Amino acid sequence: MNSSSPSSSPDSAPVKFDVWRRIYTRLGPYWKIVVLSAVLLALSAATQPTLAVIMKPLLDQGFSGAKPSYIWSIPLAVIGLVFLRGVCSFGSDYLLAWIANNMLLGLRREMFERLLGLPDEEFKRGDTGRLLNRFTIDAGNVTASATEVVTVVVRETLVIIALLCVLVYMSWQLTLIVVVMLPISTLIARLFIKRLRTINRDTVNMNAELTRVVGEGIDGQRVIKLFDGYAHEAKRFQYVNGRLRRFAMRTATAQAAMSPLAQFSIALSVAAVIAVALYQANHQSLTVGSFAAFMAALGQIFDPVRRMTNTAGRMQRMLVSAESVFTLVDHKPEDDTGTRVLQPPIQGRVEFRNISHRFANASVDTVSNVSFTVEPGQTVALVGRSGSGKTTLVNMLPRFVYPTEGTVLIDGEPINEITLRSLRQQLSLVSQDVVLFEGTIGENVNYGALHDASRAQIDAALDAANLRSFVQSLPNGLDAMVGENAGNLSGGQRQRLAIARALIKNAPILILDEATSALDNESERQVQASLERLMVGRSTLVIAHRLSTVQKADRIVVLDGGKIVEQGRHEDLLALDGLYASLYRMQFREDA
Repeated sequence: MNSSSPSSSPDSAPVKFDVWRRIYTRLGPYWKIVVLSAVLLALSAATQPTLAVIMKPLLDQGFSGAKPSYIWSIPLAVIGLVFLRGVCSFGSDYLLAWIANNMLLGLRREMFERLLGLPDEEFKRGDTGRLLNRFTIDAGNVTASATEVVTVVVRETLVIIALLCVLVYMSWQLTLIVVVMLPISTLIARLFIKRLRTINRDTVNMNAELTRVVGEGIDGQRVIKLFDGYAHEAKRFQYVNGRLRRFAMRTATAQAAMSPLAQFSIALSVAAVIAVALYQANHQSLTVGSFAAFMAALGQIFDPVRRMTNTAGRMQRMLVSAESVFTLVDHKPEDDTGTRVLQPPIQGRVEFRNISHRFANASVDTVSNVSFTVEPGQTVALVGRSGSGKTTLVNMLPRFVYPTEGTVLIDGEPINEITLRSLRQQLSLVSQDVVLFEGTIGENVNYGALHDASRAQIDAALDAANLRSFVQSLPNGLDAMVGENAGNLSGGQRQRLAIARALIKNAPILILDEATSALDNESERQVQASLERLMVGRSTLVIAHRLSTVQKADRIVVLDGGKIVEQGRHEDLLALDGLYASLYRMQFREDA
């Protein structure tokens, strides 16, 4: 998956604007709540300069005794303003958190839907760490930072504007000094933004690498222990972990430096303000109350400016994470150009016509000009050395792989003209790489669109897979948990459970890709006998390295170097004394 940064292009400004637009258009469905939250933010912001304004009458009239009512009215006003500010802040924070979590819910749902719709080839690129990182970290960064930026920008902007109004009201001359000095802090912040963006992008990439390294450590813990790979894995982890620490420290250094530098520029303006204020006071043009109110407002303006400055770093993290998320969301899904729907029952005639295939960046064809037909109800086995193209051919049937040349047909219809859903409804697959989902045995057998299968159908499938007696022996039967990665089951049990899942689908076309590879000899014989009974009336494609499992196939197609070199029944191929006979004798000696 392309992970290059859009911002590295000459059009980075339009790209950043587009990212901003895509983030905040997602607020559209919640606009009423956004408006209510903005009102609360405005009320919260309005209380802050009001507290500063109170200083003028308090000092000029309260302490002089001119207004005795100030003894109780001003303290009550302070309490009321602080209480109002607290209520409004809580309400706006809660509403924005609700929006952020709902945005996250929708964004992750959209990402997962796109993930499941990606072409099969995308999952072969080894980018699992980055994919997981987009769900666990990037999506959360986008939504949390988006609402946080809204909060800071709206509230602090209103506070700064209101405080500036107070400053102007109290003394426009002193305010002029502040207005001249404030842009300096903004300029300082901009100097750090570009650096923060680069660091945050590096951090996102390294987080994905950390996820991958830890995931491999979990999945491969037995190999690590048996082959004493502790030092090697620790070194890999330490490298990634150290890089993340360095990136984090660079980010912290940049963010920590922004605030003091910005505050120093403000301190210069404060020093100038004090000097001018003393001059005005000496000439009777500025009262103590006005100066106190001015300084109170000026003192309060520091925090909003600092928070606005610090928001720059969060905004860069948000943009980098958003680019990563939208890379997945925008990824082209697998092609579904078909318009026809196969109406059951279908005959199940499968034809591979002049098929060739070459993987990207490969110098030779994996499959070259292969043609054969599986008649309805017929079993055809594909055999050959590893890398001869067997799995590639079979993967073309559900359109996981597309031929470079040639056509695959079902009942005479090219499969690229059939909708993916309709096509795959006619297929059952048991692969050598068994995939079971965390849940119960019953949920795995009765998986997906088969969730309405009856108990009798499930029992029949378990019987056929020689698994029913095992399930009945469990305390919870079908409700027994298989565990993460089916860790509660043996290899043979996992394989037979996958077979039961394929059998219950009752599809007219059955694909068995090393379907008995994980079984011992006794279990293999039992399951093979069940499969032979259930394959009657179904078109079946079998891939097997263990040639003992394909002896009863109606036809055996022998592949070598991506081409068909022999085909026929088991006895005929043995009599031919070619590649199949050689492979059979070699395997017979190994099994003896």
